[in-house]
Amino acid sequence: MSDGSSAFTRQTKVGTTSPSPLRTFLRTESGSAVALVAATLAALVWVNVTVTGYETFWLTDLSVRIGAYELRLSLRSWVNSGLMTFFFLVVGLEARREFDMGELRDRRRTVLPLAAGTGGMLVPVAVYLAFNAGSGAARGWGAAMSTDTAFALGMLAIIGRRTPPGLRVFILTMSVVDDFLALAVITVVYSESVRVPVLVCALIALGVILLSWRLWVRRGVVYAVLALAIWVVFLESGVEPVVIGLAMGLVTCAYPASREDLERATGLFRLFREQPTPELERSVRAGLTSAVSPNERLQRLFHPWTSYVIVPLFALANAGIHITGDELARSFSSPVTLGILVGYVAGKPLGVLAASALTTALSRGRIRPPVGWGAILVGGTLSGVGFTVSLLIATLAFDGPRLTEAKIGILSAVLCAFLVSRFATVVIALFPRRLRVRALLGRAETIVDLAVPVDPARDHVRGPQHAPVTVVEYGDYECPYCGEAEPVLRELLRDFGDVRYVWRHLPLTDVHVHAQIAAEAAEAAASQGSYWEMHSMLMDHQGALRFEHLVGYARDIGLDTERFQRDMRAHAGSAHVAEDVESADLSGVAGTPTFFVNGLRHQGAYDIDSLSTAVRVARARATVLRR
Repeated sequence: MSDGSSAFTRQTKVGTTSPSPLRTFLRTESGSAVALVAATLAALVWVNVTVTGYETFWLTDLSVRIGAYELRLSLRSWVNSGLMTFFFLVVGLEARREFDMGELRDRRRTVLPLAAGTGGMLVPVAVYLAFNAGSGAARGWGAAMSTDTAFALGMLAIIGRRTPPGLRVFILTMSVVDDFLALAVITVVYSESVRVPVLVCALIALGVILLSWRLWVRRGVVYAVLALAIWVVFLESGVEPVVIGLAMGLVTCAYPASREDLERATGLFRLFREQPTPELERSVRAGLTSAVSPNERLQRLFHPWTSYVIVPLFALANAGIHITGDELARSFSSPVTLGILVGYVAGKPLGVLAASALTTALSRGRIRPPVGWGAILVGGTLSGVGFTVSLLIATLAFDGPRLTEAKIGILSAVLCAFLVSRFATVVIALFPRRLRVRALLGRAETIVDLAVPVDPARDHVRGPQHAPVTVVEYGDYECPYCGEAEPVLRELLRDFGDVRYVWRHLPLTDVHVHAQIAAEAAEAAASQGSYWEMHSMLMDHQGALRFEHLVGYARDIGLDTERFQRDMRAHAGSAHVAEDVESADLSGVAGTPTFFVNGLRHQGAYDIDSLSTAVRVARARATVLRR
């Protein structure tokens, strides 16, 4: 067993294990905020050292010629309309993943992020128009509405260490709605004169992509060629082509790896191990690939590049502002700068809060925020960070002095939103504990991932029967990672007197040949009232699980060994094990160990700190819901 918390993140699966896609997404976005800030500062330094050099570089033309066709764009346009397509692809992929597997799979939960995202855009736009009504600058209203996901989540990682995990998901889903509407605005309002016949051709090509997916075409090169063709056609039609990235992401489905696919991949690997031929090597690759959804594969491929290269490159190309004292004085008296700044810092949180409260009131409490109102306030202030899409729209709506004023407003809003959000978290931290818990967690019920509820009459339960927190583990007695988790769970039960623990069997017989017989041995011991004694023996002796070993363990814990052997030969416990395996399949469990805390699947590490945090959050939420 290796040192460090990384030892408590592994599972036995038939295939490669991975951390939660959502948590990976959040960690990448948080880390990329540093790269984004660095690129922004580099752009500011560059343009203030040599304005001419900065503009000359980014206005340099780069052309691509294929036969008689030539596509010529400036370097800035290649970044804004080309590379940023991949950024919106990742946004679309994450939206689809949340819709298929995450918080939004409960369709009722799409209502409040949709309302909050919409309200968080309409109010800032109204504020901007109030400052710029009747002037030509009113055209730039789109620059005051969109949240930058990377910056928002990066700031949350800095200031929101004690905020509930649901706030991160809320900000992410709200930002997806935000980005979708912003791209719709770019397409309708800020695209150049649209050539309708060419646009129709692009829409037909998009239909071909949807049809290909329906026909089970799984060759990535087919979709890449079609997407590239649509991008070129969109560009030629006058429509901002980055919208194709979002569209491609939204049509790419996400699903968890099934045990059948993983077992098939294991079988192929074993064949390859016995006969390592090129044909079997291709079959193994195909089997492993088919077990992972295309959504997750594309996220793993593109997300690091968009977070650490493309978005910082976009900032480097667009955030350059020549700053002088006179320039700042003029900007902060300009309605463009003030409209963007006030729209983001005041309008965003007001719109998010108002839309969330209105949705809850109109539904008579049936639709509630996933976190408390204090956390919603923090989410609203963080959503006042506008950068990527705001700069993109500003470059489409303005040029000259007004573009500079818009950029100063956008960058000022980033700083002010951070300060306001930090102030909000400090104020909430000063609340009395009971009020603070309610402000952060709220009263909304969490999604239940555990398909089959715990039944004390059949499940094996350790701890108080009516404890407020229940930890369920799907495990395999031969799984080494379950062995790593066992002392952690014993420590957890010692530290928390109000937690009950349930073990359910998931013997992975394709990789652990003794897992099934060990599970049946535990059930044979349960029939004599000694389940947990046998459980401990099996976990302490994972390397010795043959029949004669099991009989010896039965003798050591004082069982009737003749009855034990009769039950084992008759497979008396196999029905109970099969029921546990079926419940695992219904809950989407593919590897061991997998934990559920109060019905919610625990994502991430299973070291004592991570599990203790999950238990504390579940206990606090249960306490709030009881009141």
